[in-house]
Amino acid sequence: MSKDCGNHGGGKEAAVRRICAAVIAFIIIVLVTIFLVWVILRPTKPRFVLQDATVFAFNLSQPNLLTTNFQVTFASRNPNSKIGIYYDRLHVYATYRNQQITLRTAIPPTYQGHKEDNVWSPFVYGTAVPIAPYNSVALGDEQGRGFVGLMIRADGRVRWKVGTLVTGKYHIHVRCPAYINLGNKAAGVLVGDSAVKYTLVTKCSVNV
Repeated sequence: MSKDCGNHGGGKEAAVRRICAAVIAFIIIVLVTIFLVWVILRPTKPRFVLQDATVFAFNLSQPNLLTTNFQVTFASRNPNSKIGIYYDRLHVYATYRNQQITLRTAIPPTYQGHKEDNVWSPFVYGTAVPIAPYNSVALGDEQGRGFVGLMIRADGRVRWKVGTLVTGKYHIHVRCPAYINLGNKAAGVLVGDSAVKYTLVTKCSVNV
């Protein structure tokens, strides 16, 4: 009886080992398949262009407080002919000399198909945001000269879709320089009573 019980125990352990080996082999095959498809198709990161910025408010007050309200328009293109892109999360905000000056605005999750274009027009704003004294001085100087140099940023996560396969999440960082002629409203188009829309058409850097 004791020998039979021992054999039964060994049989169960062998079955568990076979199942584990099969699961590991399946995972390896899936990973290798994804890697080969990835290498063969060579996905290209999306392209972004900052088309315009509508300025509703841009007021620097003392002591070093900045109030802003923009609507920015991004155009994004997926250059891949066989790979789709899931934008699971994308937050847009503005910085001045690497200091964040607005809140982050979330863009709704979306899927971008092959060779497809997407356009987003989020609002970004900040009310009485404290900025560093040296940035306040530099910003005041730029306002005095007319042009203000900002950086419109978008950070988030994306996934790539190849056929029925979907990859894990990758970080995406978009950086778009925006040189806005706040000193000359005639350089833009009047929107409503006081807002001005400035055409920019600036290529953005994209890191994935």
